[in-house]
Amino acid sequence: MSEEKENIQFELTNELIEQVEVLVEEQKDKELQKLLKEFHYADIAEILDELDLEEAIYVIKLLDSETTSDILMELDEDNREKVLRNLSAKEIAEEVEELDTDDAADMISELPEERQQEVISNIEDEEHKAEIRELLAYEEGTAGALMAKELVKVYETWTVAGCLRRIRGQAKEVTRVHSIYVVSKEEKLVGRLSLKDLIVAKSDQKIGEIAKDNVDFVNVNEDIEEVARLMAKYDLEAIPVIQSDDNKVLLGRITIDDIVDVMKEEAERDYQMAAGITGDVDSDDSIFELTKARLPWLFLGLVGGVGAFLIMEGFKGLFVEKAVILFFFTPLIAAMAGNVGVQSSAIIVQGLANDEVRGSVNSRLFKEMLLAALNGLVLAIFLFLFVYLFESRLDLAIAISVSLVAVIIVAGLIGTFVPLFLNKRGIDPAIATGPFITTSNDILGILLYFWIAKLILGI
Repeated sequence: MSEEKENIQFELTNELIEQVEVLVEEQKDKELQKLLKEFHYADIAEILDELDLEEAIYVIKLLDSETTSDILMELDEDNREKVLRNLSAKEIAEEVEELDTDDAADMISELPEERQQEVISNIEDEEHKAEIRELLAYEEGTAGALMAKELVKVYETWTVAGCLRRIRGQAKEVTRVHSIYVVSKEEKLVGRLSLKDLIVAKSDQKIGEIAKDNVDFVNVNEDIEEVARLMAKYDLEAIPVIQSDDNKVLLGRITIDDIVDVMKEEAERDYQMAAGITGDVDSDDSIFELTKARLPWLFLGLVGGVGAFLIMEGFKGLFVEKAVILFFFTPLIAAMAGNVGVQSSAIIVQGLANDEVRGSVNSRLFKEMLLAALNGLVLAIFLFLFVYLFESRLDLAIAISVSLVAVIIVAGLIGTFVPLFLNKRGIDPAIATGPFITTSNDILGILLYFWIAKLILGI
């Protein structure tokens, strides 16, 4: 029966929110507990995100820590921060003790430093406390900061029968047993096992005899993006973390759910950067924070617009009397340059993120030049016919269409080269997309357009 409930699609409705609000207001604790008991903790978090802060805190304090610890991790980050601010250090410590070490460390890391120490000092489980301190010491963005200490570990000298007895106790602390890790007496990772390996093996066999030694791992200082790439490449549900490549002492493991969160955050950050938003912001942030995040790129766009104006102003005397029609095609040329540049950079940035961009820069640029030339030629033919039919001037149609091909080729090369260059210099290539590429290609495209037109028309 419980399995059927888990499969029911949760739907957050106004009626449900109102029902919870009424039960909170009237302090009907038993009815509220009975109602929320039917929902998954992620669904309860979704409900709490819609409540007032006081109502959310009331529900958090009403439910048991085993449930609310998971609810807190699912809450919107800003809402979780507000809730934690209104809980005592002891209450937060009680929540933390119910969480796996990685989630516990994540929650504590969101607190001010003074508050962190206060919460940690209230954790009663000394081992849990020590492991949390260890995880908090690792640099953010590394495998060490992301890993969990909970895992199932066996020694290569154990027998299968002895191993099965011992792992029962370890498995109680692990939410999901993806793999069983085999270590030497020095705690160094030497292999892995699946539950199937244990079940089919003879009870008197040594673990070292049946362990698979082809185990993938990452060291504790590995960048989390590289960890994500490795797990995606080999379809891993979990990966062990070792102290270093030379010293393979097993420290913890990273599971796929943590990697999914990392990839989601990275995608959101890259999307914002590509749209011209600096910093990690969302729609609920203050006007000041949103303005601070958007203004730098908007200012870049303004500078680009001024640059385009100065270029057009410089060509004004040459074209006003002889080919004023050229000015009316300026938005088209600028738009095509920006669009092609963004397309090219987006493909390269995506390829770099997925580690799919290989080979020399020159070969990439040559390929992009051919692609841009083909696209430009197709578009230029259409534009040539339009200009010739509209203006009945062959030289003008040739000038505009040739300019379009040249602008598209250059825009494609810039959109390819800039992210590759930034990546080589250790700068996030996502910064190349959006306003940066669009603005640079707008200016260069207009300059190239007028210069080629001037050359062909002989003005």
